[in-house]
Amino acid sequence: MPATVHVVSHGPHCLDGVTAAAAVARYQDGRRPLDVRFASNSEVDAVLRSLEPAPGSELWVTDISWREPATDVHLARLAAAGLQIFWIDHHRTALERFGAGLVKVAFADRVLSEEFSAARLTWNFLTHRIASEGRSAPALAAFERVVLMADDNDRWLHQIPGSRELAWVVSALGPDAYDDFMQLDARVTYTPRMAAARARVEAEIARSFAVAEASRTERKVGDVTLVSAICAGHPSEVADAWGKKTRNAVFALYDAKSLAVSLRRSPDCAVDLSRLAGTLGGGGHAAAAGCEVPDLRRVLAEDLATRIADKLR
Repeated sequence: MPATVHVVSHGPHCLDGVTAAAAVARYQDGRRPLDVRFASNSEVDAVLRSLEPAPGSELWVTDISWREPATDVHLARLAAAGLQIFWIDHHRTALERFGAGLVKVAFADRVLSEEFSAARLTWNFLTHRIASEGRSAPALAAFERVVLMADDNDRWLHQIPGSRELAWVVSALGPDAYDDFMQLDARVTYTPRMAAARARVEAEIARSFAVAEASRTERKVGDVTLVSAICAGHPSEVADAWGKKTRNAVFALYDAKSLAVSLRRSPDCAVDLSRLAGTLGGGGHAAAAGCEVPDLRRVLAEDLATRIADKLR
């Protein structure tokens, strides 16, 4: 039995992370057993440290990075024991951590660049690798349009029709998205489950807009307009619509579904949201980032308790 190829990617609700993982699987094309796992930014250290691959295995870490020194020690030990580790990421916080010499792991290969999304970086890397191996991988070649759509959505370009809708579907399907992505053809024909998810998401987005509009607040921070609100999922869709109407704005949206804060900016705003999120323990890109602020949940709960207590009296 060939040694297993392990994949740890951002997800399972992230289009870019799911696409990157599926690209690695399509590159393998059934040649070796696969162990694909998805993790959020707060879960990735624990997921990586839980791995104890057999000799001769590979580990692909895509669209995500770890932060804890103990994870570096664990990965360095695995690499010294013969595990081939490949790391492909495009988040600025990861690039800066590597550039500062804080990642001490012997990689078999790595691609760290903000030029494209992780899915596109992964697909490009694997396509070149296939060419150097002198073989073909039809399943990976047929995945190109999905990769371009993931790149278009993740880099907030929104120039390819259907890329945003595809991101909605992944967000809605969660753990099921990866299996459906392995079935997609070159025309990105939706599976029945994906089509049903898209219809469901359209209704959810309408509700989230209503919640966000009802809770929207604004304040000036220098020459930047800070807009905050609560939404019920799909914060990117809310921020994108608001960004077309509010100039030089930063949007801080607390998602009641994910219990996380999404940071977005209007197209004319120059604030680096990856740095802003970093101060709150999160990360991301200059134009789109996020973080978890657990204290917010307590603030909401305490306010609710005060209101209910007043009525109880």
